Order: sequence, then structure tokens, then C-alpha cells
Amino acid sequence: MTEATDGELVRRYLAGDRASFSTLMERHERRVYNLAYRMLGRAEDAADASQETWLICLRKLGGFRGSSAFTTWLHRVTVNVCHDTLRKRAREEPVGDEGPEPPPSPDAAEASATAVDVQRALLQVPEEFRAALILHDVQGVPYDEIAEALGAPIGTVKSRIHRGRVALARALRGEHRAGSPPSNLQETT
Repeated sequence: MTEATDGELVRRYLAGDRASFSTLMERHERRVYNLAYRMLGRAEDAADASQETWLICLRKLGGFRGSSAFTTWLHRVTVNVCHDTLRKRAREEPVGDEGPEPPPSPDAAEASATAVDVQRALLQVPEEFRAALILHDVQGVPYDEIAEALGAPIGTVKSRIHRGRVALARALRGEHRAGSPPSNLQETT
């Protein structure tokens, strides 16, 4: 027997099969959490954002038209929740926060300084570039799905990914961000 597609699970849930939503959550909870963690940089915030994402999905699943993949819709909801969290955090936290915590790991041997450095650098990438960069380079989402999830043309998505990579490279080199990378994408002197 083949496994039900996301679309089939959505239809079943809307027809009254409540277990179908649980299956969707089990199938995608790691993806949602990982995206939220990389966007927000803190395990607690990622857990809260994941929970909020699933609550929104539960409330608004009837509005999912099926014209795109469920994962595309789910990415959009997750990114929007993360943007809201970042805006709220900016209002509440003083500048100079200690930065992200190390990523959670079931095996302490897996934790590495490099992963922490990359996560810290990723948080220095401007928010508008970070989402596209994470979706593509970390989660392997195709350009067209990212474009749909972010509500942007494919060319804009490609540009955001490129500019995000430039900003990430600068952050990894220890260069302080004084705004987003230059629009001409060339190094300034």
C-alpha cells in the first residue's frame, strides 16, 4: 500500500479524519522546526514558532487550495510566524543580545563549534535573504516552491539566495554587517 500524499491527507482531514492532521505533523514537524530554528537561532523560540505554525495550519487548513504543494504552503506559514517572532523580539530585546544558543543535539559528539559559528553567522544575514537561503541551501527546496512560499518572483528568490550567501560569507569571515550586501553584489573597498 502506498503512503498517502500530503494533498490526500489534507482532504481526509477536511472530510473529518482528524488522524490525517497528525500524520501531516509527524511527516513535517522536523522540517518546520529546523526552518524556525535557523531563522530564529534559539531552540525555545523555534519550538514556540513550530507550535504556532501548526496551530495556524490547523485553523487555516480549509483555506489551503491545493494549487501548490502542501510543503510550499507550510513553508510560507512557518516563515511568516518567524518574521512575526523576529519583529516581536526586536521590540522586546535590547541590542547586544548574547546570540544564538548551540543547536540541540541528542548526541553531544555531534555538536561542533563550526555549527554554532554558522548559526551565528546565519542570524547576521538580513531576514529577507535568510528565509530564501535556508529554504534552498539547507532544506533543498526548489526555486519555484520558494518563490511561491515567499510570494516573490523566481528571479528575486535567486537574487536573495545569492545576496544571502554573500552576507553569510562576510559574517563567517567576521565582517560586521552594516546593512545588506551592496546591490551590485561586488565587494566594496
